[in-house]
Amino acid sequence: MLPKLTFVLGGAASGKSLWAEKLLLNSGLDPVYLATARAFDDEIKLRIKDHKSRRSDHWLNLEAEKELTRALSDRCPTQAVLIDCATMWLTNLMMDEAEIAPAQSRLLKSLNRCPAPVVIVSNEVGHGIVPDNALARQFREAQGRLNIALAAQSDLTVLVVAGLPQVLKGQLP
Repeated sequence: MLPKLTFVLGGAASGKSLWAEKLLLNSGLDPVYLATARAFDDEIKLRIKDHKSRRSDHWLNLEAEKELTRALSDRCPTQAVLIDCATMWLTNLMMDEAEIAPAQSRLLKSLNRCPAPVVIVSNEVGHGIVPDNALARQFREAQGRLNIALAAQSDLTVLVVAGLPQVLKGQLP
């Protein structure tokens, strides 16, 4: 049985999305994929294609670039939701010059009210060097604050390194 909120954290290309997908599929619930990525260049288009190719038609796939509230409220207890990923969601907000704090607050409230268990994937960006430009530093700080809030609210927090899950909080189902 999946916890109400599972937070899956890891570096880029760490296997966190694949691990989260398997976690949902093993739950026995109907899997729902909330995609947050925008296909703004060829590299992202290729990543999106790779992620889609791993999922069967059994998944309900929804696009939710910035507004996750409605997509989460429309779920039911027989479903399990995967949000992939919080990093792209935050990127979209920042690129659109949206106010981050109110959007983060709405997201956290929506996660709490969602009738289905939710797994949310995010990148750990704090292990690198200090970025050389203001926007990158602003993003790193915003991502760190978002990750802290998601981990605090989660029932299960897992760090994925080289495809291997390391439980930071809670217990694996």
